[in-house]
Amino acid sequence: MTYRQIKPKKIYEEVAEALLSMIKGGQLKPGDKLDSVQQLAENFQVGRSAIREALSALRAMGLVEMKQGEGTYVRQFDADFISLPVTAAVLMKKEDISHLLEVRKVLEVGTVGAAAEKRTMDDLQKMKEALDHMKEAAGNEELGEKADFNFHMAIAMASQNPLLVNLMNNVSEMMLETMRETRRLWLYSKQTSSERMYQEHMQIYEAIAEQNASKAQELMLNHLTAVEQVLMKYIE
Repeated sequence: MTYRQIKPKKIYEEVAEALLSMIKGGQLKPGDKLDSVQQLAENFQVGRSAIREALSALRAMGLVEMKQGEGTYVRQFDADFISLPVTAAVLMKKEDISHLLEVRKVLEVGTVGAAAEKRTMDDLQKMKEALDHMKEAAGNEELGEKADFNFHMAIAMASQNPLLVNLMNNVSEMMLETMRETRRLWLYSKQTSSERMYQEHMQIYEAIAEQNASKAQELMLNHLTAVEQVLMKYIE
């Protein structure tokens, strides 16, 4: 039996989720002014820094706005987006996510080119298994996210370069979070479907199978650019 790893939440994440729950439940409505940082800190019995970080996270989600000299107000929001959970990807600063996506473009576009040239039949089998799991996971986001990540790691392994694999592993935790957030935002915003996401990955796989490095790199760059557009739209 396998168990999902439980990660402890930081104090500001708990505060952000508590405030988000109040917005979802209607206790805080668009236009309402939140209590001061000091008052919120006393109410939640936490430090003011935790309150500031929680408010920054909600601002990143587009749920509150901070007016200079006036305070923090609840904004109008998309009803679909409000159903999303507060995740580490949302809580990351916009600059951090931008840096991660820049690294992914540099790293994965180069890696997929090497994979197309050096892949073995065993590598292709591992990629295909990940794609099969991705297709079977329709409706089960946790399995879909894992299959998505496994596909990208299988590409790294196919490069036959242990340094590239190590580099991918070094950013794997953040990659998983942004993949998770992108998939949810994509589906909630109705910009695409799980079937289209699967097809994008299948096209990358086919280019690798054909050993067409330039095509594989173009498809990977297009995929990561789409990921960037989705995330940045919702972090504005």
